[in-house]
Amino acid sequence: MRHGKKFNHLGRKTAHRKAMLSNMACSLIEHKRINTTVAKAKALRVYVEPLLTKSKVDSTHSRRTVFSYLQNKEVVSELFRDVAPKIADRPGGYTRIIRTGYRLGDNAEMCLIELVDFNEIYTNESAKKTTTRRSRRGSGAAKTEEVVTEEVAAEEVVAEETTEAEEAPKSEEKSDDSEESTEK
Repeated sequence: MRHGKKFNHLGRKTAHRKAMLSNMACSLIEHKRINTTVAKAKALRVYVEPLLTKSKVDSTHSRRTVFSYLQNKEVVSELFRDVAPKIADRPGGYTRIIRTGYRLGDNAEMCLIELVDFNEIYTNESAKKTTTRRSRRGSGAAKTEEVVTEEVAAEEVVAEETTEAEEAPKSEEKSDDSEESTEK
């Protein structure tokens, strides 16, 4: 009976499953995203997220613990050197699973699993968005008018400064001419 056993065995024996998850975790850390089935991606998420959490503390003990799961020195060093500083402020949820359709051969549901902080598309969009406070008092049209008037006012100030800068040398020339005339 399998009462209360919620772990997905993925149709493999224990040693094969651990080796497969270790290799998939190494590939994920190395390439930042991999294509796999949804079942394997969900198992990989459970496997790799505690390792990413442990990598936030760069100590000998945490490095040895992570190495016992990954068995790859280069990947462990990349994890602690490149990945850990980027995920340092994130409290969890380091991976994202995006479903991509069904595989042609056996119709298995496929997906893309990736590290959240290494996707340039999503991170750049969130950086471009600015948070604005909206109040119920003012309408959106009034706010846009204020922004336009502020931009026009700023352009006028810049134009005035440039004209003053152009007029300043002329006034100095006139003062030089007046001094020469008084000396004669």
